[in-house]
Amino acid sequence: MTNNMDAIVINDISKKYGTTSVLQNISFSVRQGELFGLIGPDGAGKTTLFKILVTLLPADSGQAQVVGRDVVQDYKKLRILIGYMPGRFSLYPDLSVQENLSFFATVFGTTIEANYELIQDIYSQLEPFKNRLAGKLSGGMKQKLALCCALIHKPEVLFLDEPTTGVDAVSRKEFWEMLRRLKERGLTILVSTPYMDEAGLCDRIALIQTGQILAVDTPEGITQSFGKALYAVRAANTYQLIQDLRQAPFTASVYAFGEYLHLTTQSETTTPEQIVAYLQARQHQGLEIKKITPTIEDSFMALMAQQPAA
Repeated sequence: MTNNMDAIVINDISKKYGTTSVLQNISFSVRQGELFGLIGPDGAGKTTLFKILVTLLPADSGQAQVVGRDVVQDYKKLRILIGYMPGRFSLYPDLSVQENLSFFATVFGTTIEANYELIQDIYSQLEPFKNRLAGKLSGGMKQKLALCCALIHKPEVLFLDEPTTGVDAVSRKEFWEMLRRLKERGLTILVSTPYMDEAGLCDRIALIQTGQILAVDTPEGITQSFGKALYAVRAANTYQLIQDLRQAPFTASVYAFGEYLHLTTQSETTTPEQIVAYLQARQHQGLEIKKITPTIEDSFMALMAQQPAA
């Protein structure tokens, strides 16, 4: 699995809290200079894995290396080589923007001026508010300040745990544009998110659910491996529609997806006309059906269905 181009290597990491298994034999690697996404819902194990990788929590078993250093044995050396932005805003709310940034620079034995070129693109948006208390910033501005503080010591790898949770759509878009520019400068970035639409913004992704990796590939590779015909279906009575489709002999799976139901069929030979005929025989009105390309979310649902029951 490992090679000299891997910035992060994770081998069989497992973790339990009491009798609850949070991570189960997690293994994957992140290449140098890669923007890698860990994609999964709340409770999937993303934050626990991040805490292990940034040396804040020991694993029960397995090993992990970041920039060639073991996260347990070399934790002191490693902490100055990584930047970490936890899921919750963890800066000092009663210090100003400028004071927070100066504090984190001092902790790492540097100054804002020494590494300003790395954060200039982001900090320029904060500078007009540099004397405002961090606790008084908007969600998007807090996010930018936290990113600046994680970058101020010029880390080799950046860990961002759900950085866009709870911020508006415009701030989410801006944040991912910032990450793309940082990636272009050669920075390795591991970012976790529950938002499936953000998966397509990564070079590669790992899908995680209930502490298990479902797949690791490029976003395109994940969707191309979907392997079944997929249809968007809707009708006047959505509740009855899903009940009838669940009982249909041609159905592999069906679930709500916005204003449509997403239907996968058992066989590629099932036609839209056969589906319509089945539903019309059950008195459905206002039928609409179209074949569609799978999304990351569709792929995630399909991979979840393949997992053995716990």
